[in-house]
Amino acid sequence: MSCGDPHDTECGEVLDHLYEFLDNEMAEGDCVKLRVHFEECSPCLEKYGLEQAIKALIKRSCGCDDTPADLRTKVLARIDSIRAGQRTAQAQAEGGAGHGATTATAAAE
Repeated sequence: MSCGDPHDTECGEVLDHLYEFLDNEMAEGDCVKLRVHFEECSPCLEKYGLEQAIKALIKRSCGCDDTPADLRTKVLARIDSIRAGQRTAQAQAEGGAGHGATTATAAAE
């Protein structure tokens, strides 16, 4: 999603981190970037408002139910697995970029 207007922070990046923002899980500097973006971008602000309303509805409807311990454990394990995969992919991308640059430098010599 993009409104088509240039922003310091891309719409895609804002939407990728929307739930972290809604859950107050972001550093203050990153929160400021998102707030500025919402002031400039009505489609992202609308998406933020919708997700905020859904979150409030879920909290109101399910807020008193305790999460089963096994479900919580499975969800946290899945999050850890995804984060580990992202770190591995990032490390491979960074390592591959460095390797390619070394190979190109060696070929040029």
